[in-house]
Parts: sequence; structure tokens; C-alpha cells
Amino acid sequence: MDNFVVKRDILPSILSHLAKEEITVIVGPRQAGKTTLLLQVKDNLKQRGVSEKQIFFFNLDLVTDLQVLQSQEEFIRFIKARLDQDRLYFLIDEVQRMDEPGRFFKGIYDLKLNVKFILTGSSSLFLRARFKEPLTGRKRVFYLYPFSFREYLRGVAPEAEKLLGESELSLVDKEKLLARFKDFCLYGGYPAVSLEQNLSEKVQILKEIYSSYIEKDIVGLLQIQNQLEFSRFVSLIATQIGQLVNVNELANTLKLTRKTIESFLDALELTFVVKRAPPFFRNYRKEITKMPKVYFLDTGLRNLGIDSFLEFGKRGDKGVLLENAVFAEIFKAVEKKIYFWRTRDKSEVDFVFLGSEQEIIPIEVKATALSVPQLARSFRNFIEHYQPKRAFVVNFGLEKEIKMGRTTVSFILPFKLKGIFKV
Repeated sequence: MDNFVVKRDILPSILSHLAKEEITVIVGPRQAGKTTLLLQVKDNLKQRGVSEKQIFFFNLDLVTDLQVLQSQEEFIRFIKARLDQDRLYFLIDEVQRMDEPGRFFKGIYDLKLNVKFILTGSSSLFLRARFKEPLTGRKRVFYLYPFSFREYLRGVAPEAEKLLGESELSLVDKEKLLARFKDFCLYGGYPAVSLEQNLSEKVQILKEIYSSYIEKDIVGLLQIQNQLEFSRFVSLIATQIGQLVNVNELANTLKLTRKTIESFLDALELTFVVKRAPPFFRNYRKEITKMPKVYFLDTGLRNLGIDSFLEFGKRGDKGVLLENAVFAEIFKAVEKKIYFWRTRDKSEVDFVFLGSEQEIIPIEVKATALSVPQLARSFRNFIEHYQPKRAFVVNFGLEKEIKMGRTTVSFILPFKLKGIFKV
């Protein structure tokens, strides 16, 4: 199936923003589907009755397109020569290819021409090397990540996606969705990977995505030259998901400086490969306050880092793999910080999410099929101490609610994570 037909969850928000004067900026990791999304925007404009002559599409990976945007003065002339009564739409892909895109588009935006810009860029457009002018007050930024599980189903099994909306599922349908989720944990949600049916080809595509990332983002954009050390670092981090990140230990293991390790971590986060989860704390003396954990935003890339695509049920790391998948699903949905909780005596809760009005929501992840409610001592300790209204236990078997004091604890299946997001 062509990933062009997979409607992304973010598309309606982007389409509604087309009426705004602000520049629409779409950023995300390489090959997450930004070009496809831009083409969907173009199609929607045409469906609204916008004529072809009002829409201009530039792919700055192409030298000929990039040349059109080399001179701001010339580009302004290009625009004015085509201005009439109707609004013009400029869809510009891979804008990080420009030397100073922020300054370039700020100058044009301030002319108040009847023009709408929709820009996309791999990695973070706000890297100092490229976006010295951050377009403050002139833009809205949308983040596009690899497929969520719902989008993944929309692409590979639309009939299964419809099941997600059912309040009660048969055992057969539950098992079907759980099997899909476990596959999703293995290969992740990059569109080209998800929509490829051959398993060995999935791995090959992931390798190509990673190679392109190293070449274009790490070396080309961030100018990190020691590629071998960087790749070794990625592989090491991939083995340590769910663990506290000790920069000094990483530096000693890889025989690199602390500064280099920190720059590598920053690079991975700026390019949307990983996200740091900081510790949640209210008590400085008893709770961990400094060292973060690191999770990949795509589990396929994580598994490539450790070179293991063994089926889910046979994996020794299925617990942390499910934990990583849950983290990525939540982050893609809410785009807020996700914390973890750990005390100095090693009581721990996988995730703590802050909802509306700073509501504290703890989340525990179990890679088992629970048959009866079970709460780990650490989870009980957290609930007793913070008394949240809601708490969640993600598992492969049990769907049930229990009360613990004033807290409603919901046992949910991983494909029903949307219940956590209603904040």
C-alpha cells in the first residue's frame, strides 16, 4: 500500500492552520512522511478549489528548486510577478537545505504579501547552524513522527484500526490487535518500513534510513565527523533504554570525553531519534533528581541499534521494548515531557505524566498477560504518597478498574493507550 493514502492524525490540524497568516512549519525525523504530508496538503488545496497556478511546490533536495530560493530579493520578485487577487501557497520541502531559512522567510513574511508558506524540515529547524532567526511570533510548529500504532494500522490493516474504537472486543480481535502491536514493537512506524511486507526488506529499509540520517543530519547538518564513534554510541544507548543514563560511565565505556557524549545525546534528541525522560521528584532527599532515562521515538531504529529483530515472544528484552513502545506512543500523542519516578532506595514507576492542571498520572508497563489485578510495591508506594486520581497499568491480558484509596487504577491493553491521553 502506498503511504500517500495513509491519512496522518496531524493532517486536520495542519489543514485548519492554512487559513492563518502564520507560517506553517512541519518538522520531524528524516523519512517520517513529511513530503507525503505536504502532497496531501496540496491535494486538499486543490479539492477546496485552489487552482494549480496558485500552488507552488519546491523540494530543496533538488538543486534546481534550491536555486530558486538562493536570493531573497529574486524570490520576492518571483512571488510578486504571480500575485493577483488570489492567495498564493508555497509548499517548501527540506527547508534546512537553505543557509538561513529563518531570516529568509521572516523578511518575506513581514512584507505582508498575500502568500501562505508551509515549510517542512528534517531534524530540528531551530538548530543554531541553520535557523539563526527563529521566526518568533510568525510561525506555528507541527511535529511529524513515524506512525503511531493507530496510523500503522490505518496503513497495513484498516479493518483492524476500526476495532480500536470498540468498547468491548472478542478474544479473537484482542489477540489480533496484540499480535499487530508486537510486530509494531519490532519494526517501528517509519512509513516505508511499516508498509513493506517482506521482513528482511523491512530491516534493509531501516538500515537505509539510518545511513541517510548519519550522512545528511549527523555529518551534513550537525557536522559530527566521527561517525564510527557516534554509531557505537547509538548502539550502546539502544542497549540501555529504561536505565538511568550516566554520562561519565558512557564516556568511560566508549573512551570518549563527557563533552562528546553530551553532544551525541543532544544530536540524537535534536534529530528526533531519542527523547530523554527526566526524573519526577518532590523530595530532594529521597527521590532521584538528576539522571534521565533515554527512549527511542521509533522502536525499529532501536532494534536496528542492537541488531535484533527476534520475534517479540522470544526476546529477552521484551519488557524494556514494550516500555519503549509505550513511551513513544504517549509522546507522539501529547508532545509533553514524560517523567519516570525512582527513589534512592530503588522504588520505581515507569512513567509519570502531568495532565491538565498538573494532574499526576503514573503509568506502569508489564510485558505479561495479567489475569488478576497486581500492583507492584513501588507502584503502591507512589499511589499512597501522591494520591493521584488516576493510574494505569499497561499489560497484555487484563482490562479492569480497581480502587486504591481515592485512586482509580485502570489495567489496559497497549493498543488502548488513548485512555491515558484524555487529559
